[in-house]
Amino acid sequence: MIAEILAGILLGPSLLGVVSPGALDALFPAASLSVLGTTAQLGLVFFMFLVGLEFDPGLLRGQGRASVAISNAGIIVPFLLGLLTSIPLYDTLAPEGVSKVAFGLFLGAAMSVTAFPVLARILAEKRLIRTRVGALALASAAVDDVTAWCLLAFVVAVAGASGVGPALLTTALALVYVLVMWKVVRPMLARIGPRVGHAVSSDTIAFVFLVLLASAAVTEWIGIHALFGAFLLGAILPRERGLHTVLVEKIEDFVTIVLLPLFFAYSGLRTQIGLLDDPSAWLTTLAIIAVACFGKFGGTAIAARLSGLDLRSAAAIGVLMNTRGLMELVVLNIGLDLGVISTELFAMMVIMALVTTWLTSPLLERIFPAAKMAEEAAHAPRETPTRAEPAPAALVCVSDPGIAPALVHLADAWTRASKGSVWALYLSPTARLSESMHGPNRDEDPLHAVAATAARVGLAVDSLSFPSATPGEDIVRMARLKRVPLVLIGVHRSALLGETLGGATGAILRGSPVDVGVLVDRGLVEVRRVGLVAGTGPHAAAAERFVARLTAEGQITVLRLSPGAVPTGVDLVVAPFAERGAIPDPSGANPDGEGPSWLLVHAPSGKDAA
Repeated sequence: MIAEILAGILLGPSLLGVVSPGALDALFPAASLSVLGTTAQLGLVFFMFLVGLEFDPGLLRGQGRASVAISNAGIIVPFLLGLLTSIPLYDTLAPEGVSKVAFGLFLGAAMSVTAFPVLARILAEKRLIRTRVGALALASAAVDDVTAWCLLAFVVAVAGASGVGPALLTTALALVYVLVMWKVVRPMLARIGPRVGHAVSSDTIAFVFLVLLASAAVTEWIGIHALFGAFLLGAILPRERGLHTVLVEKIEDFVTIVLLPLFFAYSGLRTQIGLLDDPSAWLTTLAIIAVACFGKFGGTAIAARLSGLDLRSAAAIGVLMNTRGLMELVVLNIGLDLGVISTELFAMMVIMALVTTWLTSPLLERIFPAAKMAEEAAHAPRETPTRAEPAPAALVCVSDPGIAPALVHLADAWTRASKGSVWALYLSPTARLSESMHGPNRDEDPLHAVAATAARVGLAVDSLSFPSATPGEDIVRMARLKRVPLVLIGVHRSALLGETLGGATGAILRGSPVDVGVLVDRGLVEVRRVGLVAGTGPHAAAAERFVARLTAEGQITVLRLSPGAVPTGVDLVVAPFAERGAIPDPSGANPDGEGPSWLLVHAPSGKDAA
């Protein structure tokens, strides 16, 4: 997000216009700006609809007074500080003709924003989204978002009206419109849901988009901006029967990949860092950043501490709520369009949005180091608990529902003698907000495939899932935290490079404190006859340990194989991992060809010396 905002600024007059004005004019001729602005506004309408869709009232369940106190503090304290800050800034940075009231209210509202989508992504990438801190931060940010947009709608009404009477009329019309949306439009959309399920027709999508644009147009006509209508429709859309999920899946990628970058480019063209051409302007910018950080971080952290959270958790929530990102940019563009703020103040506030968003990750890393984050994630509520205190015999890592059954059958053979349980771990990608918030759908969830196969074979499985930007490192941390003797993973080949042992697989092999089994699956459904490829070295010893565990119950036949000899009728070939860490394995046989499934066993590097 920071990179996209910076790219937009650098493409504008702040850099490209200074280095090569001709290139700027060629990229963005004057005739194109109105079209770009309209397209950017359309993209924002759909983006705010997505934000409304991701607003889940269920986030507030169980959070009680803590989330209310934190969100209220996150609005009131920054808003009051923004009002106070507007007093010394009015004479020099307010556009001509703007009242002190409108200027102060807008600055207060701009200071109160928290970027709910960016916050959710940060929580996902930091593995905190399903922890107590993550749940509370999400709930508080959700309430904060709704409150801030209602407050902004009131500010826009005041700024756009010519007196107290018109402002009150606009506010009253807005309240009536919210009531109509809740009492009339929401039940109408709820009746659509049961009929469509997951098979949503193009007519249904067109109807929802028509309602979306109509809602945006009505709120624009009322005087509280089109974006509020888009957000409101997304927030009231019923979550039942799959319509909400299908809408997110259909428009999220197009909006975030195509339309939002146009908005960033448009915002960059309006950001003129060159206007801050003297020390006093930069001192004012630093003061705005300080006020913004103190208001959000201080207000929410103190409220969280008073609500009973420990100091570390309260500080983490304060840092997270200080994230402004794209939402701040949206608010600032509204203010610039209305003429409430000057282009100079717009540039200062854009810098503030960038700095407060950039600070979030490094500060959160200091408060919640990587080890602490992994520990929080490990003790988060389980998705499919089977017992209070499992004694895990293996950590089974799944990323593809296709290989999940084979890994379960292998884990079942591994634990058959000990009657132990295993942990199944799925680290979901964080590329999409909807997956970060709600996880994959049932058909694409590898843990669902694990649970179904485990139920058939009678294997006790505890499941854990959280989004991860560094899956290899997180799997290694989980292996340490769960103290498992074995990590089982499927073979992974990069789609672009053909690299089998790079990326996450390479990170696991380099860092795992225990033996790692890499399964090359060819439809493994039973482990009765196992072939053990002879070898020397630590990986061969690890393969011997694996086979010894399989045969502890005496129901599995082991054939000791010389390199290259794989007889028919073998379900699984267990081979030492290649000393140079490459496939094919040391036997010279090609595990990607025809024949049984292969398990390549890798010993941790620390055991070489032992």
